[in-house]
Amino acid sequence: MEEAARFRLGDADLTTGLKQLRHDLSESLLRFDNLDLNRDTPGDVGTQISTPAERTRSSTAEVVIAAGKRLGEAMRVLEEYGKTIDAGFAASIQTLRYCGYDLEHRLNRALGSGRARQWQICVIFSEKLCGDRDWREVAQLIADAEPDCIQLREKELDDGELLRRARLFVEMAAPQTTVIINDRPDIALLASADGVHLGQTDLPCTEVRKIVGRQLIVGVSTSALSEAEQALRDGADYCGVGPMFPTTTKRKDTIVGPDYLRRYLAWNKLPHVAIGGISPDNIDRLVQLGVKGVAVSAAVCGADQPDQVIHRLREALCAATPAEV
Repeated sequence: MEEAARFRLGDADLTTGLKQLRHDLSESLLRFDNLDLNRDTPGDVGTQISTPAERTRSSTAEVVIAAGKRLGEAMRVLEEYGKTIDAGFAASIQTLRYCGYDLEHRLNRALGSGRARQWQICVIFSEKLCGDRDWREVAQLIADAEPDCIQLREKELDDGELLRRARLFVEMAAPQTTVIINDRPDIALLASADGVHLGQTDLPCTEVRKIVGRQLIVGVSTSALSEAEQALRDGADYCGVGPMFPTTTKRKDTIVGPDYLRRYLAWNKLPHVAIGGISPDNIDRLVQLGVKGVAVSAAVCGADQPDQVIHRLREALCAATPAEV
C-alpha cells in the first residue's frame, strides 16, 4: 500500500500516513521480541493451503485491495488474541486498525478504476454539431474510424432518449473503442458504457465513485493543475486538459491554452486528453509539447468526412516527434 501511494500516486500525505502506521505497528509489537523465534514454517499446515486467486494480480489496484484486506485481517487477529494478554495492547491495535481502514479507503479511492489507459483520439459527439446531416450517419462514420474513445455529450435530451442513444453508441463502437457518457453515471451504468466524464460543476468524482465503484472509468475536466491534483485524489482515471484554443462548442471565459498542457505533462500523474478547439490545423502545436491524446468535437462531427479527420489527427500524433517538455 505504501509503495502504491509513493510510486504510483506520488501522494506525500498518504505515503506519510502509511509509513507512520507501519512504524506504530512495529513499535507496538516490540514487547513480543521473540515472535520470529517461535515461527515454525516446516510445521505450519497453512503453508500448503492456497487458492488460485492468491496467485494472480491484474493491476496495481488489485494488489492494493488485497494488501488492505490482509492488513485489516492481520490487525484484527492481533487485537483479538491481544485481549488474552493485555487489554491496553489490544486497545492500541484497535486504534491502529481504524487508522488503517481510513488510509485503505483513501488509497483505494485515489487509484480509481484501475482501467486507465492513454488514448490518442477521443471524439466528443453531439447531434447539434452534425449540421443538416443525419446524426446516425455521422455517428456510424465516427465509429467505423475506430477512435480510441467516443464520448456522448447530449445535455438537452430527456433521460429516456439519452439512455437509448447511449446504448446505440455502445452497440456501434468497435470492441477496442471506449464509450464514455458525459455527466451521467446512472445512464453510463444502465447502457453498459465504459465510463463517465465529469465537469467541475457536475457531481464530484468522490460521490460518483460511491455509485459506480470500479465498474466505470471516470474522467474529470480540468483547467488548472490544482484541479488535476484534486481529480487524482478523488479517484479520476484521466483528465480533460483545456481549453487549448477558442471553441464554439462550449463557451469558456478563460482559454488556458498550451501553457497549461505543458504544466500538466510535467506533472504527468494521470492519462490526459487535451481539449478545446483542436483540429488537424493546430494539433502540431500540442504535439510539439508532447501531447499524447486529444479530444475533438466540432472538427469531427461537423466535417464532410469525419472519418478522414480522425485519420489525419491520428497521423499527426503518430508521426511527429515531440520536443522535450
